[in-house]
Amino acid sequence: MSARSMRARRLGPVAAGLAVLALGVGVATAAARSHEAYTVSATLAAKNEVPRPTGVPARARGAFTGTLTTGAKATLRWKLTFSGLSGAATQAHVHMGRPGTSGNVVIPLCGPCRSGASGTARITSSVADAIESGKAYVNVHTAKNGAGEIRGQIAARG
Repeated sequence: MSARSMRARRLGPVAAGLAVLALGVGVATAAARSHEAYTVSATLAAKNEVPRPTGVPARARGAFTGTLTTGAKATLRWKLTFSGLSGAATQAHVHMGRPGTSGNVVIPLCGPCRSGASGTARITSSVADAIESGKAYVNVHTAKNGAGEIRGQIAARG
């Protein structure tokens, strides 16, 4: 056996080990990239609700803030504040839907609700994608406006 073929034989396992190491680093880097955190927020007002509610006091408003973490275990950590509603908040949700359209509930937030409510929800990747792309909204319901009294589209900032 020549010196050249012996070197090639010795480098074979080393090269294979380096290839496995490089592959592991690549996978770990891809996994780290897929795990991101975004600040999310929405300003809630009666004028954003669909259909338009009735008898809402002019001072009714709210704010939704939180952190969306994407990846294999996507979560939404949130806080909801509101004031000036026509009555007690009976429930609040995150819905799928673009501005001006109604959509299905994807995250129940509270019910009955008090201003300052907060929590953490495990979410699916499709819900995380909707929140990231502005296709989700928050609304607060009251007895007078069961379909929703104030609403705000969720925006994500990276």
